[in-house]
Amino acid sequence: MSWFFTNLISAFLLPPLNLLIIAALGLWVWRRHPRIARILLTASIVLLWLLSTPYFSAKLLHQLEGEPLAVDIRQAEAIVVLGGGTYFHAPEYGGDTVSEASLLRLRYAAKLYRDTGKPILVSGGRPLGNTLSEAQQMKRVLIEEFNVPVAWTEDSSDNTLENARASRQILQQSNIKRIALVTHAWHMPRAAAVFKAAGFEVIPAPTAYTTSYQLDLLAFIPNAGALSDSRIFMHEVIGTFWYRLKS
Repeated sequence: MSWFFTNLISAFLLPPLNLLIIAALGLWVWRRHPRIARILLTASIVLLWLLSTPYFSAKLLHQLEGEPLAVDIRQAEAIVVLGGGTYFHAPEYGGDTVSEASLLRLRYAAKLYRDTGKPILVSGGRPLGNTLSEAQQMKRVLIEEFNVPVAWTEDSSDNTLENARASRQILQQSNIKRIALVTHAWHMPRAAAVFKAAGFEVIPAPTAYTTSYQLDLLAFIPNAGALSDSRIFMHEVIGTFWYRLKS
């Protein structure tokens, strides 16, 4: 299934569209089944409130991230960095470049390289048909902005499962099996699972944990950023379940 249709289907399962669908169903059955309608509308409002609340969304992501890891990648044979999207048509850079999520991962990968000297593989294709793959964007940033070399570029994959399988094809040619895997902390459980299934020994190297300065009243006031975090949590849960069905 293509990247577009996979994400089109997932949009119906994730907020805010799934909550809007629940509310629309409530309005549709209002005249014939007012009690059911009230339940559906109340559920959509309550879920929207909870999923948009920073305190609640952070708790959800913490369930994926677990406790922060003390990362030691000295036993790894290579560092694999997963792409996190593209900043399309960036006017200040004159074209496509890495997204904010990708940049966070690259920054940590550069630190790990300087600490250990392990060679780096960047992984990410062209899910939206852009001319420059995510891997090529990542390679350019590592070399030009972090002064870090890139040993391998995997640019044929459109999702995490394909990241793992394509990276395995490349690295097995160099007899590399034990890798340090760099991605967001909330993405690590799903990513590590599929890379292990592809035949790798994975040393998790998560970055960009969900943190906060302090707990105050603002943590209980809904905002769009918190809804986005809740969407990430649900996306990871659904993605993990889907990969298990396919395996």
